[in-house]
Amino acid sequence: MTLTNYWWLLIWLALAGGLLAVAVPKKPVQVLGKTEYRWSWGAALVLACPYVIWAANRVNFGDTEVYRKTFRDIPTLGGPLTSYLSEHGKDQGFTVLVSIIKTLIGSNDKLFFFLIAAFQMFCIIYFLRKYSTSFLLSVFMFIISTDYLSWMFNGMRQFIAVCIVLLSFGLVLRKKYIPAVLVILLASTIHASALIMIPLIFVMQGPSWNWKTLLLLVGVGTAILLIDPFTSFVDSILAETQYSDLITNDIWKNDNGTNALRALFYSIPAILSLIGKRFVDRENSPIVNLCVNCSVCTAALYILSVFSSGIYIGRLPIYTTLQGYVAVPWLIEHMFTKQSAKIITGGLICGYLAFFFYQMYFAWNIL
Repeated sequence: MTLTNYWWLLIWLALAGGLLAVAVPKKPVQVLGKTEYRWSWGAALVLACPYVIWAANRVNFGDTEVYRKTFRDIPTLGGPLTSYLSEHGKDQGFTVLVSIIKTLIGSNDKLFFFLIAAFQMFCIIYFLRKYSTSFLLSVFMFIISTDYLSWMFNGMRQFIAVCIVLLSFGLVLRKKYIPAVLVILLASTIHASALIMIPLIFVMQGPSWNWKTLLLLVGVGTAILLIDPFTSFVDSILAETQYSDLITNDIWKNDNGTNALRALFYSIPAILSLIGKRFVDRENSPIVNLCVNCSVCTAALYILSVFSSGIYIGRLPIYTTLQGYVAVPWLIEHMFTKQSAKIITGGLICGYLAFFFYQMYFAWNIL
């Protein structure tokens, strides 16, 4: 089942999501020792299934055909894999993962894409179902922001790393840093960009908008003002790595940075949390604090990418973006009266739909 009409992303979400939200009772779950009511696993999986199938059957979208060729070229487990790894030194964990899958399922590339998409969507559903006070709204933000298409249809390898890191959220929440860092290091074998999360898991800890997040914003501002020394610094620290030519290659040189409108759009959770900081501080929930600080990290990285590289720096915020989709429903629910919250939610939905149309029609020209 190939997705040919992209409006189905919204239609399924509206029809099936709305029906499931009304017809299927929520289930109690334990979140940090507190009983919360969430969507049942059955309802969540039913909602997610078409998105997995569409991702598995995609063709000629972004890097899809590159990944298809990679899957076909990578040998199965055994002697040929060793020589293949010696010739392809970048992110070897992904190569090993693909080789294992290929050994188990053969050369069926659609099944390969299905398994990867199922893993990615499971991680997202698990995270949003457990931590979001409005699962449907959080899923809506992930799908309609075009993150779904950008990552499950295109940046598949990096998004595997993102999903692995996402599974460590509970460890970071409980301040179990050693296991969390080990998970991040595992993810970095799939895509080295995951290493950005090692310092960020410490920045994110503590009250919302704490001095560490403010220091990050100051650092970003300084890097923007001193953009040439900043790029020279990045070049020097990457000198002995597989990304030694990052700053000097043609992609970076010809990269005009992330669109400022996109950076502003992804800063909405951080802006909303700053406006509602007193509500966040009053609740002092470790989950909310962590998700809010993730939103600040997202905004900071996107702002930096506007002035540097949209292709390289602009892909880093995805590691902290999904947490913002947890923060927003909580903020709306606690900052406003019940009637006002409905109006704000309606405005948020309209804003995301407008961005979806802009991205799909003007930026990508696929609507």
